[in-house]
Amino acid sequence: MIDLRSDTVTRPSKPMLAAMSAAETGDDVWGDDPTVIRLQNALAERTGKEAGLFFPSGTQSNLAALMAHCARGDEYIVGQAAHTYKYEGGGAAVLGSIQPQPIENAPDGSLPLEKIIGAIKPIDDHFARSRLLTLENTIGGKLLLEEYVQAATKLARECGLATHLDGARVFNAAVASGKPVGELTAPFDSISICCSKGLGAPIGSVLVGSRSLIEVAHRWRKVLGGGMRQAGVIAAACLYALDHHIEGLAEDHANAARLAEGLSQIDGISIQSQATNMVFARIPEAHCVPLEAWLKERGILTQMLYASRFVTHRDVSRADIDTFIDAVKGYFATI
Repeated sequence: MIDLRSDTVTRPSKPMLAAMSAAETGDDVWGDDPTVIRLQNALAERTGKEAGLFFPSGTQSNLAALMAHCARGDEYIVGQAAHTYKYEGGGAAVLGSIQPQPIENAPDGSLPLEKIIGAIKPIDDHFARSRLLTLENTIGGKLLLEEYVQAATKLARECGLATHLDGARVFNAAVASGKPVGELTAPFDSISICCSKGLGAPIGSVLVGSRSLIEVAHRWRKVLGGGMRQAGVIAAACLYALDHHIEGLAEDHANAARLAEGLSQIDGISIQSQATNMVFARIPEAHCVPLEAWLKERGILTQMLYASRFVTHRDVSRADIDTFIDAVKGYFATI
């Protein structure tokens, strides 16, 4: 199958599986799994932070970060389109008793500075306490400009807010910008990084930040059920991905650009955006369901019901992109 639903669908390669099989393990709840420790230290070093903490998922990593930054009744400022607000089941409110203060994202994915200022509450018992600014990079595949990130995090510090980055795809951002990942993460107090998206590991995310913040997040990880035992088996896959899969993200980005170009030449389809490894297209609603079925019959998986988003990844080749474009052309030739 050619699977363009997400970059989460990648399968571990034989060399990655071999690395997992050979992993040295301990008990990570006791803090003595050597492979997990290596992974945490590796990502802390690459991002310029003091410590890291391994999680089963990015959703849990983000939530533990929010709970480490904010107390019950505090609030975090976040974009309407952000994963930490829109796509994580309301966990901050449900499990953390943290109030989200969403504001509308600009078309480039940023949060306008004036809207951030307007969302920060005065010190008054009537209001939740504004504690945290949360950004996402990449967001919808789009890269946040470095100048914007510097300005937004500077504003947050001046207003007494901590900063968290949902960096699920921050390595895509680093490759797209040509900058070291540590340069992109430097302005933030904490960053959640997924290894199970474009990097191609089957599971795992790491939260990085100061040693004191990670100590608090460690307690919340336990509360949230994220403590794992011989987790080195999966941490080994993440380490393999860090060592072997980052450069390949550039090919994913090039394949997404080729996909967008091909779709743009088909009457009835318009491209809303293409950045890094994601293509968002506007397809007439009447054709979404039948086109998705047509493609599936030809061995191509897509998801067009909630968004016509196509995501490239290491398991999709340039030839696969051309096959997909030809299949879409074939469908529209029949109507």
